[in-house]
Amino acid sequence: MTKHIFVTGGVVSSLGKGLTSASIGMLLEQRGLTIRLQKLDPYINVDPGTMSPYQHGEVYVLDDGSETDLDLGHYERFTNSVLDCNSNFTTGQIYLSVINKERRGEFLGQTVQVIPHITNEIKAALAKPAGENVDVVITEIGGTVGDIESQPFLEAIRQFSLDKGKENCLYIHLTLVPYLKAAAELKTKPTQHSVGLLRQIGIQPDVLICRTERSLSRDERAKIALFCNVHVESVIEEKDKDFSIYEVPLSLVENNLDELIVRKLSLAKAGPLNLDRWRDLLHRLRNPEHEITIAVVGKYAEHRDAYKSIYEALDHAGVHNRAQINIQRIHSETVERDGPERLLSAVDGILVPGGFGERGIEGKVDAVRFARQRGIPYFGICLGMQCAVVEFGRNVLGLERANSTEFDKDNPHPVICLLDEQKTITDKGGTMRLGTQPAKLAPGSRAAQAYGKEEISERHRHRYEFNNQYRQQYAAKGMQVVGSSPDGGLVEIVEIADHPWFVGVQFHPEFKSGPTRSHPLFAGFIAAAVQRRKSRDQGIGERG
Repeated sequence: MTKHIFVTGGVVSSLGKGLTSASIGMLLEQRGLTIRLQKLDPYINVDPGTMSPYQHGEVYVLDDGSETDLDLGHYERFTNSVLDCNSNFTTGQIYLSVINKERRGEFLGQTVQVIPHITNEIKAALAKPAGENVDVVITEIGGTVGDIESQPFLEAIRQFSLDKGKENCLYIHLTLVPYLKAAAELKTKPTQHSVGLLRQIGIQPDVLICRTERSLSRDERAKIALFCNVHVESVIEEKDKDFSIYEVPLSLVENNLDELIVRKLSLAKAGPLNLDRWRDLLHRLRNPEHEITIAVVGKYAEHRDAYKSIYEALDHAGVHNRAQINIQRIHSETVERDGPERLLSAVDGILVPGGFGERGIEGKVDAVRFARQRGIPYFGICLGMQCAVVEFGRNVLGLERANSTEFDKDNPHPVICLLDEQKTITDKGGTMRLGTQPAKLAPGSRAAQAYGKEEISERHRHRYEFNNQYRQQYAAKGMQVVGSSPDGGLVEIVEIADHPWFVGVQFHPEFKSGPTRSHPLFAGFIAAAVQRRKSRDQGIGERG
């Protein structure tokens, strides 16, 4: 029978349940087990696709087109877990499903209530990733214990162990042990209160993972164990990591968490732990041979989580190229106001990520122009590709007011326009071109060289596309379409051949990058930036 691990959080949000869940998954995989990961989010939105990046961070897109929580990015970067529409459920999805069943008469006239109807729906969701070939399902419960909106999920996981057997379920509670400088000591009371709330619900945690700035003493661990009704060995210290999030699994191993889980769940199939690749990753992170600066010019630059996968993919490419990457997060509106010369002259590469809406667009276009004219390696992703097309149209082709119809519906040169399939769509949620789509690459192109093949598949999330009416004009002046849908109808990649490295892609390659498997386009971009830094250090001037 598939075993289940439930990860809850207490005291405060943003403790790192997603990273901890992903780390546990990675450790179990490295012991030869097959795992699946899942996130339950308590908000009423059906999915995060319509939520502001300032509130929610990035929307992480899966192969099947599901728009999900950014924690699923951690799951994929740390593990080989197969993720799909059954990997992320929200309160909105649960209630929508129950209400639709009620409308169809499936409850035979019953009064529909939170218990048992909503909790039954949640339990059905919990069981979906399980299967005869899955050893362990790890389910992260969003929010914190005590939140009103989380209560149905907590009640459901309490009931779940009654249905499946306590021996098949393990509850891990992530909590905070703060250090008070005035008292010069760690405080365990918040953890005690958090566990007390869980126990009132009927859940006794099996393992406590304590986030802390400072190491827990034996006495402090014993105190937490006594008041929270767990064994001392089940109080796991997780100190803050200043160097890299990829240190978290090794920290958990030092506290024997993987051994504890294997023993408590009687995972007889588990083999010895092999972390050679992970240790090599950290060695490469700690011992770079180069140092470069990459500017990420975005609309949501002040909110780090809005481009979470972008930053991680840059770090992965840095590991691949043995380069330490200093990321400058630059707001595109600042580029509009102050100009690219002052902000971008010292960087080794410029990346313009995706986004929606007109605000800050001209700053992105200015950044593209600066990269193109100065020969600075440029990588445009989704909207970043579209801005590259707009800039080239205006400044190379001489197409006055060239723009996307997203920002100027009446512009005389709509070089970016709405996808045909989008023209009759009015609903916002889950209606874009989403998920994995195939593409063919032009032989000999920079993209084909990076991938090492001419047929690829990448994840998409967009409504607008390159206007095919302008293809020949662009090609004649040097911007080539080197990647397109199999039927040739949709532009996927553009390049400028007469440039050190200038690539724009309509898809989101950051979603397929991992710490031990850098995405080829990110790896190529960083390699070009490293080469630019070497040339500048040797005194070779910039292109005019």
